[in-house]
Amino acid sequence: MEGLDLWRLCYELSVIQAALLVAGADPSSDASYVESWGAENRPSGYEAAKTAISSALRRGTIEGTWVRHCETDFHGNIIGVIEESINLSESRVEVASLRSWLAWRGMKSGFFFPDGSDAPDYLDRGHPRYAPKLAAAVQAWLAVESETLAGRSPKQILVKWLRQHAADYGLSDEDGKPNETGIEEAAKVANWQPGGGAPKTPGS
Repeated sequence: MEGLDLWRLCYELSVIQAALLVAGADPSSDASYVESWGAENRPSGYEAAKTAISSALRRGTIEGTWVRHCETDFHGNIIGVIEESINLSESRVEVASLRSWLAWRGMKSGFFFPDGSDAPDYLDRGHPRYAPKLAAAVQAWLAVESETLAGRSPKQILVKWLRQHAADYGLSDEDGKPNETGIEEAAKVANWQPGGGAPKTPGS
């Protein structure tokens, strides 16, 4: 097994590692230094991949952990966080979610797809029969199926996710306002508890 292939064993990666792999570079040699290099010396495609992955992580389109940069005082004590910042080396992305997102964005080859795209046709935007509402329902289910309900119904969580990502699936108007009818329909498709009522606990 080649050194680069060993990265396939990881369940999660830092944003820097993920961006390097998308760009076809080896994090083993570049991850510690790439951000200190001038943009012209960084691997081709790294900046675009880093920007896209960071944005998707903030939006929740990619599952993971968004870590912000901390503010410190003169003595180095942490006094707060910089809200819109992202610590590229500490923030983590889940590989399975990253792969699904890449496929959804049209990537079919590269490190994360050694045998070609494993994304189903119904999530492929380039497919002649791509249906945005179906893709939205499937991606919403994938995004929230492992969440703790904590007294909420699955539909409530699904609707919230769909509203947050409405623009990605044509579920919003020209002004960016969510289409509540379309969101309601997609949530019904993805809802694994269509009967309503109080959320069931395991074993009940």
